[in-house]
Amino acid sequence: MKQVLQHLRTGKLELAEVPCPAVRPGHLLVQTTHSLISPGSERMLVEFSRGSLLAKARSQPDRVKQVLDKIKTDGLLPTLETVFNRLDEPLPMGYCNVGRVIEVGKGVRDFNVGDLVASNGNHAEMVCVPSTLAAKIPEGVSGEAASFTVMGAIALQGTRLLQPTFGEKFTVVGLGLLGLMAVQFLRAQGCGVLAVDVDQGRCDMAAAMGCETVNAANGNPLRTAATYSDGHGMDGVLITASSSTDAIMQQAAEMCRKRGRIVLVGAVGLNLRRADFYEKELTFQVSCSYGPGRYDPEYEDRTRDYPRGFVRWTVARNFQAVLEAVKRGQLDVSELITRTMPHADAAAAYDAILNDRSVLGVVMEYPNGPPPIHRSIPGKVATRQNTAPSTPVVGMIGAGMFTKGVLLPAIQATGVQLASVASSGGLSSQHAGNKFGAEEMTTDTSSVLANPSINTVFITTRHNSHADLTIEALEAGKHVFVEKPLALDLEQLAMVTETHRAHPKQQLMVGFNRRFAPHAIKVRELLQSRSEPVAVNILVNAGEIPKDVWYHDPEIGGGRIIGEGCHFIDLAMFLVGHPISTVNAVMFGPNSGGVRDDKTSIGLTFADGSIGTIHYLANGSKSYPKETVTIFSEGRVLEIANWRRLNASGWNVPSMRQRMDKGHRAEVAEFLRRIEEGGDALIPYSELEIVTKASFAAVKAAVENITIRLDDLSPKESTPTSDWSDSQSPAPKATTS
Repeated sequence: MKQVLQHLRTGKLELAEVPCPAVRPGHLLVQTTHSLISPGSERMLVEFSRGSLLAKARSQPDRVKQVLDKIKTDGLLPTLETVFNRLDEPLPMGYCNVGRVIEVGKGVRDFNVGDLVASNGNHAEMVCVPSTLAAKIPEGVSGEAASFTVMGAIALQGTRLLQPTFGEKFTVVGLGLLGLMAVQFLRAQGCGVLAVDVDQGRCDMAAAMGCETVNAANGNPLRTAATYSDGHGMDGVLITASSSTDAIMQQAAEMCRKRGRIVLVGAVGLNLRRADFYEKELTFQVSCSYGPGRYDPEYEDRTRDYPRGFVRWTVARNFQAVLEAVKRGQLDVSELITRTMPHADAAAAYDAILNDRSVLGVVMEYPNGPPPIHRSIPGKVATRQNTAPSTPVVGMIGAGMFTKGVLLPAIQATGVQLASVASSGGLSSQHAGNKFGAEEMTTDTSSVLANPSINTVFITTRHNSHADLTIEALEAGKHVFVEKPLALDLEQLAMVTETHRAHPKQQLMVGFNRRFAPHAIKVRELLQSRSEPVAVNILVNAGEIPKDVWYHDPEIGGGRIIGEGCHFIDLAMFLVGHPISTVNAVMFGPNSGGVRDDKTSIGLTFADGSIGTIHYLANGSKSYPKETVTIFSEGRVLEIANWRRLNASGWNVPSMRQRMDKGHRAEVAEFLRRIEEGGDALIPYSELEIVTKASFAAVKAAVENITIRLDDLSPKESTPTSDWSDSQSPAPKATTS
């Protein structure tokens, strides 16, 4: 299928071939018939993309500060790699979509195949959208008119926040698409409207809708507002304009009556003058997009609707209200359509918006044919033939930022064949596949597992799918590299263990990369000669992740200790060289508010009497180093400083300084080499099992305030942890990458 993409780094706008997305539970798969280009936000995005790197930096000073902080902690080159990787990500354009439902996901009740719907889907021939961000189109409403639904909902939500009552008078500042629809909603509610813009043509359009108007380029909005309100002041102001100055907000405050209302839908300067708001007791509110539910993962991702009795106007119900207003003639968008163009001419459509400020609505029409539901598309690299059975041929399942920024470059550096990249949405697999030379890009995970030429699968999806995909891949006869965590609970882990036992010839690796870092290897080597237990202290300045991100969800991400803290449990066990015996942990108390498990201290004891402490904390500063590992041993101290420097006190060894290296490339290279050359697992499965159980134990210990013996946590069918000592992994050899 074809999809419009904007490349932030180069400024190129592309109509790209992308795999058709897979329908998800609670979602709809829609074949697009029309979509509307937003002349505001989409124009700004294209203009930003076409600016120089310096211009991009100047427009985002907060991001520049974050980059400078990262340079201080991680170094220049790793930071630049991260920045350019993010700029290299193509953005899907558009959010005003109309089309016909081709497939409904599990759990969808209110939609059927064949329904015409308006949604916030992109400018793509096929889109997968949440059922809570879609609405059926009534009979009599054309596809062109319905494409204004989402923009109309933004305008409608702003007017709702004004709380207009019949007979009140409001000012609407900015007569683009949002403003011209907002004045119609206010007029439909019996309100008088003063419409303000600097374009006389748009003022004339508002006048034809029954508004009083003033051209701010040559008129006086304050004087006009005073006259229009009979000297009492306007009841409220809706701002749908875009400006970097504070003048619009100041004028809005001045023209309001006492206790007037100001609602911001656009983007303007917000250096408010206190006296304006204090003396009149004005209220000011910023409207959030389409309405209640927007940006709420429960509503959008899990499609859990709000009860109508408590939240009358959600996103979807605002969509429905807009469509009904179009049907009844209360909202007329026919005069707002400047051009209608084929989707194939997307570049010309954007040029029209960029080069002609008089353009309002540009509607794109899509081919009226069979739905382009091809789930796989060929890459730019020809399929290789006659590969030896032991030669790794990789299929990548998951194509997020970490995969594209770390794992795929590591695979590419080995020269191994990348046969397929899969992702549920299609866009990320298309970008990753083209960038790293995949033979195929797909949204069909099962096709990767069924491909007989693929003998090695990397799994980098969301955490709740790791165990199931690992089991499926092993049963399909594939070697498996799965990013942490291996499982989210003991039941999942037991099933993985059982499957692994049944397929002993397959390599199974979890992405515990830090044990492959040069500094970790050197520390392990130095500790080999010790005769006493050691104390390992690991401080992780983890950084905060917003509480509504899936990582914190126990059913999807497992929380940050299971999802990421396992890295440091594995590192501690690797450095000590003996199995974990007990686990205890404490986290912030229940009265601390917010997420608690990302502020946790974990205590480990090991079979040889060593101890380990992991302070995993998300409440630190980004300018402070992210990871510090300190080992105390027999009157000596070793310190790994953020994987850039190894300091040795009391050791007759020089310090090691180098570019930050957390072991990712060495880990991938060693894993692929092990597949090609054969041999035991790179990390014995018993160690993977111990670390995974220890992460479960840490969460349980912190919640219940207890110390847990790891043997007591093991279900009967799991491999006994006592077997660990028989299969300790040797220190990996340092590799040059």
